[in-house]
Amino acid sequence: MAISRAQLLKELLPGLNALFGMEYQRYGEEHKEIYETESSERSFEEETKLSGFAAAPNKAEGAAIAYDNAQEAWTARYNHETIALGFSLTEEAVEDNLYDTLSARYTKALARAMSYTKQVKAANVLNNGFDGTNYPGGDNKALFATDHPLVNGGTNSNTQAVAADLNETSLENAVIQLAGWTDERGLLIAAKPRKLVIPPALQFVATRLLETDQRVGTADNDTNALRSNGAIPEGYTVNHFLTDTDAYFLTTDVPNGMKHFERTALTTSMDGDFDTGNVRYKARERYSFGWSDPLGMWGSQGA
Repeated sequence: MAISRAQLLKELLPGLNALFGMEYQRYGEEHKEIYETESSERSFEEETKLSGFAAAPNKAEGAAIAYDNAQEAWTARYNHETIALGFSLTEEAVEDNLYDTLSARYTKALARAMSYTKQVKAANVLNNGFDGTNYPGGDNKALFATDHPLVNGGTNSNTQAVAADLNETSLENAVIQLAGWTDERGLLIAAKPRKLVIPPALQFVATRLLETDQRVGTADNDTNALRSNGAIPEGYTVNHFLTDTDAYFLTTDVPNGMKHFERTALTTSMDGDFDTGNVRYKARERYSFGWSDPLGMWGSQGA
């Protein structure tokens, strides 16, 4: 439905001092703190995880060499979504000089709406990351699970067995847990955390944990080991679109983890409708968010 003069009566009056409600600041592209962005030229993308070889066995003198088989572990699929929104002004609204006044403001509002949707969809991968029933990954497990299956019959865990709030002990245990991750054949992969991702409610806790020289909440004059060891080298980032106020996450240096595929970048266009004389604007983009290797992220729901 086109925006008509009846919806914009005040804008028609002389002497109007100000229009407000569209000048709010907006949060930036917070998804870039979590996802690796790649371009896509297909209707969907698939990435397959491969299994390497097991540890080399001893070879007895005169015995034949052992041969191992490589294989595919599982495949992650990214289905792109098209996001679009538009508005139009009636021919009469354009004639009554509302075009110049409102087109800039409403195109700005259009950009704001498109940006908001993108950040919500990006954060929802983490918000739904503990729900393996409705949001399974390529290995048929939730993004955050204690039992990601391996080809050798073992498992990896990228969450806590018993959920705990963000504190010194839980964060140290997460760093230790990453050090024990293995590949599909059980070989250690030397994974390390990179960045702590938190909702706004935990920003002061994160500052005390990562940016003070001594331990937090103790009378002992001990060194803050997390800071001294550079255990989380990129510090923390606040994501304002996380819905759980005590959930927290760690990005890791494991490659091909969290992925954002951009099929079509944000584009805007406008045209005039011949029958009605209305002027129409639209914005459109197409993308997908997800994960290939769940070890690209560690997460906790909090207690």
